[in-house]
Amino acid sequence: MKDTFSSFHPAVNFLYFLAVILFSMFFLHPVFLGISLVCGTAYSIRLNGRRAVRFNLLVMLPTLLLFAVMNPVFNHEGATILVYVNDNPITAESIVYGFAAATMFVSVMIWFSCYNAVMTSDKFMDLFGRVIPALSLVLSMVLRLVPRLKAQTRVISNAQKCIGRDVSNGNVIQKAKNGMRILSILTTWALENAIETADSMKSRGYGLKGRTSFSNFRFDRRDALGMTALIALIALVLAGAAAGENNIVYFPVLAARPVTPFSLVVYGGYAGLCLLPLLFNLWEDAKWARLQSKT
Repeated sequence: MKDTFSSFHPAVNFLYFLAVILFSMFFLHPVFLGISLVCGTAYSIRLNGRRAVRFNLLVMLPTLLLFAVMNPVFNHEGATILVYVNDNPITAESIVYGFAAATMFVSVMIWFSCYNAVMTSDKFMDLFGRVIPALSLVLSMVLRLVPRLKAQTRVISNAQKCIGRDVSNGNVIQKAKNGMRILSILTTWALENAIETADSMKSRGYGLKGRTSFSNFRFDRRDALGMTALIALIALVLAGAAAGENNIVYFPVLAARPVTPFSLVVYGGYAGLCLLPLLFNLWEDAKWARLQSKT
């Protein structure tokens, strides 16, 4: 499914993900965590479809439950003791904090999966190639390393399978040997590819002073509107954070600020920020449907 937000200027994409990932990491208020988790999950499904559904259900959900259950086992802080297990208290505060920390971790992971789908290496290079050329090249290579390694692993595995040396052939010892051989081939390929990339970019004069570069990205009126909305929502959330609307104390007892009309405005602003890509997609879908109805 086409994602409208991915077609925005890289500056808009990068600022958006920088904001939502940082807010998801540092805002441990349950309302903010819930908004981040729900919106991130919805956007990941929009981007990756059924693959995102499987990933969220089979990986992220068990991870959230595991982290939430394990925290009370090792963290015994809190004043509300529910039960003793081997003379160790299990407190309500540690359980709530475990769910909050697990939700934060899972939300950040989901937002990073969305980032990898939207912020391609050419977008990252367009943003930082002229400012920090060496670092931007390294980061671009690192960000696309895992997908390329997965693809190359499939190529090597299929080639080895043709000669009976895949991890599915032979007994346990032979499978291990075949796996080590595939790993050795993959490592050699990765090192050679990195050297070839560095030599190729050096031969093109990458990073030299005064070197011009071609860019497919232009900051147009739509990008300006998107950036304006993004900055306004970020400013609203930061104003709420400065006023303490994101503060909560888990230990020794749960304590949070009472909900006020301003709190609801800040919650709505944060929800609007996290839902911004989906709102752009809905707006584009409605526009396309309206154009089709006129034909």
